[in-house]
Amino acid sequence: MAKKKRLRVYAFIDSQNLNLGTSKDIYKGRKRTYKGWELDFKKFRRYLSDKFRVQKAFLFIGYIKQNEKMYRQLKSYGYDLVFKPTVRDSFGKAKGNIDAELVLHAAKIQYDKYDKAVIVSGDGDFYCLHEYLLKNRKLLKIVIPNRKSESSLLNPFQEYKMFLIRDKDKVEKNHKKREA
Repeated sequence: MAKKKRLRVYAFIDSQNLNLGTSKDIYKGRKRTYKGWELDFKKFRRYLSDKFRVQKAFLFIGYIKQNEKMYRQLKSYGYDLVFKPTVRDSFGKAKGNIDAELVLHAAKIQYDKYDKAVIVSGDGDFYCLHEYLLKNRKLLKIVIPNRKSESSLLNPFQEYKMFLIRDKDKVEKNHKKREA
């Protein structure tokens, strides 16, 4: 009997959507409907390997020179960083929209190197990518940081979606394991 080929699984991560999607409190009026928490990127990389057998995890992130130490740390955790130059908005805040880079890498640059893709983002801007990967049988999972900030454009992909909050205990920073 022939040995079954191991699937090559790559993750494509919208770092801003992941970070803000987990850490930011969400309010409806004055009522908080979601309490943010801090993601541990080292645990998250291990989680991607354990849960989905991800061999390469591409983290798409805006480049800010002052964050060099953080970038080195993320690389040491096993992420392949893909940078987007940033610009300053009218308030002086750095902006680096990575959507085009993520789509380009998943649909062209890395496309022939993987069998299945895990897309980490709740952003509806990736609808066309999800559709393309699904049509070509390459979509494994869409990991959404939280249900409260998920785009309704992801509704057609129900069977591929999972919410990171379900595994918060595995990826939260400084989370102590509960005693049995």
